[in-house]
Amino acid sequence: MAVAKDVTDLEVYRLAFDLQQRVFVISKTFPAEEKYSLTDQMRRSARSVGSNISEAWKKRRYPAHFVSKLTDADGEQSETCHWLRTAVACQYLSPSKGTAIAADYRHVSGILNKMMQNSSSWCSRYANE
Repeated sequence: MAVAKDVTDLEVYRLAFDLQQRVFVISKTFPAEEKYSLTDQMRRSARSVGSNISEAWKKRRYPAHFVSKLTDADGEQSETCHWLRTAVACQYLSPSKGTAIAADYRHVSGILNKMMQNSSSWCSRYANE
């Protein structure tokens, strides 16, 4: 496995970025009255997943900060899943599409949790660079 030199080398970051773009596209179809509520909330939380991963990457020299930012990313993916369920309940999004995107977010969550459980290897690697 190659050593990541930049956050964009991380599979979890690339997955989060892809998901944020998928959320953006599907949220374009939501009713106009949702622009400043559901649409905005869903887009913000989806974008926060990758941004928190990016911040965590730069905070690897501080293990507690690294884990904290990954925890924030995991919380944001969970919030996005809540908004996906809401969109399905409001019939703005098909159940199958909502389920598929939520499954991809669960995959991101699994990777984040493995990174948190093994934070010492991520942080010690940075200290040696």
